[in-house]
Amino acid sequence: MPRISDFQTKEVVNVENGKRLGHIGDLDVNLSSGKIENLIIPGAGRVLGLFGRDNDVVVPWSNIVRIGADVILVRFYNDPDAPVREKE
Repeated sequence: MPRISDFQTKEVVNVENGKRLGHIGDLDVNLSSGKIENLIIPGAGRVLGLFGRDNDVVVPWSNIVRIGADVILVRFYNDPDAPVREKE
C-alpha cells in the first residue's frame, strides 16, 4: 500500500498539454470513507517568493490517468471554474 510521502515525490503532469503542474503538497481525504478525493498542488511562487504565490491547483482523484514510478499523469483542464484552494 503506497504512503502519502510516496505521492509527494512524484511530479504531476497534465496529459492534455504536457505541462508540469508540480509536486503534490497535500491530499484531500474523505474521513468517513478513507478515500483520497483530490490532489492539492501548491501554486507557483512569484518573483523569488517575495510576492506570495498563486492559488493551489486541485485535481480530482478521478482525473488521474496513470500513476507511474516517477510521475502521476492527470487529465486537467485549465478551466476558470475548476476548483482551486485559496492560498493560506
